[in-house]
Formats: sequence, C-alpha cells, structure tokens
Amino acid sequence: MPGPHPRPPSVRTPPARTARRPRPAAATFGVLRRHRATLAGATVRVVGAAGATGLLVTAAVFALAWPVFTRMRNRRAWYQYVEDPYLHESTDLVLVALCTLPLFLLLFGIGSATLQSVCSRMVTEETDGERPEAAETGGLSVVAGAGPVPVRERERIRPVLLVYALRGLIVWPLPIAVAVVADSLTGYHLDTPLPLERGSWPYVLVSASPAVALGIAVLLRLALSLAPAAAADGLGPWAAVRRSWSLTLTRTGAPRVLALAVPLAALAAGVLRLAVQVALPLRPAVRGLLERATGNFFAAYYVGILAPVVVGVLVTAALVLPVACTAFAVLHGRLRARVRRR
Repeated sequence: MPGPHPRPPSVRTPPARTARRPRPAAATFGVLRRHRATLAGATVRVVGAAGATGLLVTAAVFALAWPVFTRMRNRRAWYQYVEDPYLHESTDLVLVALCTLPLFLLLFGIGSATLQSVCSRMVTEETDGERPEAAETGGLSVVAGAGPVPVRERERIRPVLLVYALRGLIVWPLPIAVAVVADSLTGYHLDTPLPLERGSWPYVLVSASPAVALGIAVLLRLALSLAPAAAADGLGPWAAVRRSWSLTLTRTGAPRVLALAVPLAALAAGVLRLAVQVALPLRPAVRGLLERATGNFFAAYYVGILAPVVVGVLVTAALVLPVACTAFAVLHGRLRARVRRR
C-alpha cells in the first residue's frame, strides 16, 4: 500500500514592500539638492530685487525725513555754541520709521511669497511625479507621461501674500495692544503719575501681561505656519489659514511643526547675528562717506547703523528662506497626506 503522498512545500509569496518615504528633513534637502539651480536663481533674483527696492525706499524715506536731520544738526550747533550738552530727541525718527514700516513689510512679504511659490512648486512636482494617474493639484496640471505644467507664478504669489497679511492681522494686534495699554499704566512718563501703585498686584499683573500676550501670539504663529504653503498649493487665503490650523492642532502635527520651527528660528537668528557682526566694518565707512558728502552727522550716523543690519537681513533671507519655505511645503504635504489616508 503506497504511503501518503508528501505535500509539496508551501510557497508563500512575500508581501510587497512599499517604499518608505524619506523623513521630512531628508526630503527637504533632497528637493534643495535636485532643484538647486532653479531655487538658487529664484533666490538671487528675489533677494536682489528686494534689496535694490529696499535701498530705493530707504533713500526716499531719508530724503523725506531730511528736515528732521537738519533740525538735529542745527540744534546741536546751537548747544555747542552755548556750551551745553546736547541729547537729541529721536521721537520724530521713530514716528517716521513706524509710518514706513508697512512698506518694508510689504516688500518682505512679496519676496517671501515669491520664494514660497517657487519652493512649493518644486515640492509639488516631485510629489506628483510619483503618481502615474492624471491629477491637478497645487496649481499644477499633471498628465500621465507629460509631466507637470506650471501655471503662472503670479497666480500663486497673490494668495500667499494675502495669507501673510491675514496671518499678521490674526497674530500681532493682541500683543501690540496689550503692550501699549501696559505701557500707559506702568511705563515711566515724565510729569505723569503712575495710574497703578508700583509693587501692587495690579501693577505686577499688568507688567507681566505683554509677555503673556507675546506667548499667545507665538502659539498662534506656530499654528498658522503652514498657511503660506497651503496657499501656494492652490487654496484661498482663509481656506489656507483654516487648513494650517486643522493640520497643526493635532497630535501629529503640533510636535512636527514645533520641531521644524524652532531649529529654523534658531538658524535664522544665528545667521543674522553672524552676518551683522561680519558687516560691522561697514558702519564707520558708510558713516564717514555720507557725512563728507552731506555734512550732516545725524543722517550719516543712522545710515551707518542701518548698513550692517540691511546686509544681515539680505544674507539671512538668501540662506534661510529657501530652506524654510521648502521645509514647510514638505511638511504640509506630509500632514495633508496623513489626513487623507484616514
């Protein structure tokens, strides 16, 4: 009687391994490396145009404020004539700076929006390049086998710029208003008695309120960090703000945004500090040149103060902004993909 037929060994098909997506940091530097020529060209154009425009705006502001510098020079000459020390009052210059600050914020916003649009387009091209099917995402029309076709950059820049303005209106009015009110109640004002008694509990609480308001503003700013990337992805300003809020305030999104924003802020602060310190020799050179050309010490003095700061801001923008915009675009894509899978 024949024995039992031996069973053939079972052949188990190993499960298909899905390719692991690189970490956000690796993906960010991968995009920067593969598209370095495009991003470098866009950065040079944007930072160069912003720097040239900023210099023209600064020159126009100094020309409009020249009567203030002339009055300072005349008062200094008078005090030297009567042999009294002269301490110039900079209140008028502070008012001029506050009035012209929106122009520089607009200039910075346009440059940032342009770079964010370019970086988001690079990230979207790589993401959509992995999909074989036809799709249309982030302002890019993707057809199988044809590759992504970018739309006009101007259509991307406008919503991103509006997002910057909307985010600023959401984040900064609270700390500014609290700081003004706290200064009126606890600040030192000449010949004006303090409304609150120094050392009392109301005085301590009001004095600490600007720090609390600033902390709330920082949290709001972190919650809306992904809004520019969402706007560059094709959403409207308010929809981009809502998406950033919904993606960030999750168990996965909050730590990732914090882990990205803190190193980028430290990097920006470090680069700015280093660039300003390296550019400090410009201060006496610019001040001496402008004083010989105009004969006004105060105008030359303030231009000398601004020169290293301007160089530091431009260097920081050129080195940090492409990295930051690309990193937030990558993180926005990852968090959005997680939400879609759920």
